[in-house]
Amino acid sequence: MGGDHPSDMRGDPSRQDTPAERALTRRRFVLTGAAAGAAVPLAGGLGGTAAAAGPPSTTGRGRSGSDGEPDLILLNGKIHTMDPDNTVVRVVSIKNGRFARVGGGAPTPGSGTRVIDLRGRTVVPGIIDSHNHIVLLGNRPGFHTPLENAFSVADVQETYATRATAVPERGWITTIGGFHQNQLFPPDQTPRLPTLDELDEAVPKNPAYISQGFAGPSTTNSLGKSFFESRGIPVADDGSIAAGPEATGRATLTLRETLLTFEERKRGAGEAMAFGLGLGVTTHLDQGAFQATGTPSDGAAHEDNFTMHLPFLAVHREGNLNARLQINFLHMDASTDVPTLTERLKNAFPFFGDDMLGTGGIGEFLAEGLGDTWSEAARRVAEAGWRGEVHSLTGTDFQTEIAGFEAVNREFPIADLRWVVAHVPFITEDWLDRLKALGGGVNLTSWRYFAGTAQNNGPPFRMIVDNGINAGMGGDGMQIAPMNPWIQIYYATTGRNARGEVINDGQQITRHEALRLYTASNGWFLRREDDLGTIEPGKLADLVVLNKDYFAVLDEDLRRNLRSVLTVVGGRIVHDAGMLD
Repeated sequence: MGGDHPSDMRGDPSRQDTPAERALTRRRFVLTGAAAGAAVPLAGGLGGTAAAAGPPSTTGRGRSGSDGEPDLILLNGKIHTMDPDNTVVRVVSIKNGRFARVGGGAPTPGSGTRVIDLRGRTVVPGIIDSHNHIVLLGNRPGFHTPLENAFSVADVQETYATRATAVPERGWITTIGGFHQNQLFPPDQTPRLPTLDELDEAVPKNPAYISQGFAGPSTTNSLGKSFFESRGIPVADDGSIAAGPEATGRATLTLRETLLTFEERKRGAGEAMAFGLGLGVTTHLDQGAFQATGTPSDGAAHEDNFTMHLPFLAVHREGNLNARLQINFLHMDASTDVPTLTERLKNAFPFFGDDMLGTGGIGEFLAEGLGDTWSEAARRVAEAGWRGEVHSLTGTDFQTEIAGFEAVNREFPIADLRWVVAHVPFITEDWLDRLKALGGGVNLTSWRYFAGTAQNNGPPFRMIVDNGINAGMGGDGMQIAPMNPWIQIYYATTGRNARGEVINDGQQITRHEALRLYTASNGWFLRREDDLGTIEPGKLADLVVLNKDYFAVLDEDLRRNLRSVLTVVGGRIVHDAGMLD
């Protein structure tokens, strides 16, 4: 990955956004992301000339994977295929949900072909998020409104005010996890959550509830304060709600019990997927939840592991699941007979489903802790031929996990099962080599972006990419990290946290490397590298047209302003910001 690669270039700082680019405001993004449901009609028309930007490098091979009249043609773009040769082409055509022709001249459209002139815009493969909690996001109470793309209290107010235009009066507007007060203030100011008065100014006719991380702190407005106090939940005069089960825990539980019906969960599932599609995320590998207890001790990461997927299955059954979802099953048995895991392994199938929705492996927890119960769980997962996925957060836990994998492998070989250790902020190369020898991989997240420091940083992106082990990226949203892949990539490429402080110096990777982790490399984690991750003939036709050139924008634009203007999944337009009309 040399310095001359297009991904290492940065754009001209003097370049001004076009009117169309300026039109993709936070208001428009919030409204589009909330509009879940059927695919939107195709925008664009036949013809047009190439944009004034210089031609992308291309082999011009015009590889073809399907004959006959295409359903969709995209032309005059800078289409980064992310194939092994890093080919960049101008034209791609799609037929029957798969890429038909990539590069070369534009194919002749038929009477039923739709054509989009990209006008020089940058196109990348659909983003694969190989480690997140999209199912939890879809099961939030109220009209949930992610705040990961807010950079000030004013941004929060604008996002909430915009959301209110599409929410019934007195309908709850909520944000539970997926953001941090650190992102709202520069380093020379003390971070805090919005106050009651600030939320009243934004949404005077709707109760509001904003809760940080797993269990607060939280904040509300006047309507929310009245509601919570009527139920004995303490709220300060400024709207603040203390962290922990006695205040935030009770508040979140009360909203769940009051607001969540199956139809509301279905709406939330569709909106969660739509939010991701607006960022260019076309495939999610969900990592489960802690089992809900129905008490105030439940936090943002708790749900009913046996019913929380049902709204997504219902949306899929109705033909409205517009992004791909693969489901891992998280287990936290505390005894060596591992009862819930045993039943799962008896009654479910790994990597089973269709192109849009299916199962994955066991993870990101196999059992509670890392003792005898965990070892027995790992043994049973391997014996059943499932993929196991765990996570590492400390300087030593990965050693126990990888040594445990080795012990299991001696009895039940796992080399073909693709076992994974996620996060790995402090993993060392000797242990990475041991995991690689088992056929395993590591999933990297930029979760330190919100609140990391130079002492609590990682992961070692540079060392891991150079090592050559199977590696990919996931957001770990939506509790303590953002889903937004461009924020994640900002951290991976700059080493800077939400307050702009360099905390992961020496481990930065290039934009091209980071994008590969989110696309071509991530197919491995879903066992679908032959179908997903690159724009090549015969693969499923997932792609993203960006509002700005990912390889050229300045770093601040990368985390603040990069969005999809058009997202395609399986050849269908599933997100359209109206900028290619």
